[in-house]
Amino acid sequence: MGTSAEQQPSLSTRDLSIRFGGHVAVNAVTADFYPGTLTVIVGPNGAGKTTYFNLVSGQLPATSGSVLVRGADVTRDGAARRTRLGIGRAFQLTNLFPNLTVIENVRLAVQSRAGLGLNFLSIWSSHKELVARAEHYLERVALAGRRDTRVGALPHGDQRKLEVAILLALEPDIMMFDEPTAGMSVDEVPVVLDLIQKVKDERNKTVLLVEHKMDVVRQLADRIVVLVNGTLVADGKPVEVMQSKIVQEAYLGTPEPQHAQA
Repeated sequence: MGTSAEQQPSLSTRDLSIRFGGHVAVNAVTADFYPGTLTVIVGPNGAGKTTYFNLVSGQLPATSGSVLVRGADVTRDGAARRTRLGIGRAFQLTNLFPNLTVIENVRLAVQSRAGLGLNFLSIWSSHKELVARAEHYLERVALAGRRDTRVGALPHGDQRKLEVAILLALEPDIMMFDEPTAGMSVDEVPVVLDLIQKVKDERNKTVLLVEHKMDVVRQLADRIVVLVNGTLVADGKPVEVMQSKIVQEAYLGTPEPQHAQA
């Protein structure tokens, strides 16, 4: 996708690949991602979308190729180092502490962002500003009313919203969402989509989104990248990509089911 020659990509992958035995799950993917652009990564099941995310965020080591953050090669750096460099990812519940309360989970993220570490014994009264900041993020995801609820007791949809609050609290430059509305009820979805829309509207973050719901793709995407069998097969503006023959055949050709009228 074209951008000004002066603007440096915040994130790049160069011939990024990973093999599992004889299977190539991600095959030489080269792409640049820029601040102010929300890119949706689509493709059929097994296309390598989440695996590509894992390579970018450092959850998996690449077999070959490279990952660059603002031009610096981070391919050999682990996930923690990449987080410090500004890559933030929603991990589909695996980064939640189920035995802590909602506010404690977000407070730890705020504390980490402030450089104070994940100190579970920290005295709350000495960090009033951290608590206030955590409450701010809970309000943004409509979870203020669940402030003191133990996370393990939250419904699935509220856990997903908490996950987004934690990601926002880390204040990354590069934000990665892997199917953020998966498992949510219809009335919960708009809260998360509105949050992502607001992040997009600020135009200073690089946002990557894996999504299979085409209504979500149409609503949010500035750009669509299509993976099929681990290979990047299309990359560009939504209207162009969604009309391309290769995408129609690989992913978009099957009409979405229509709900029966009552």
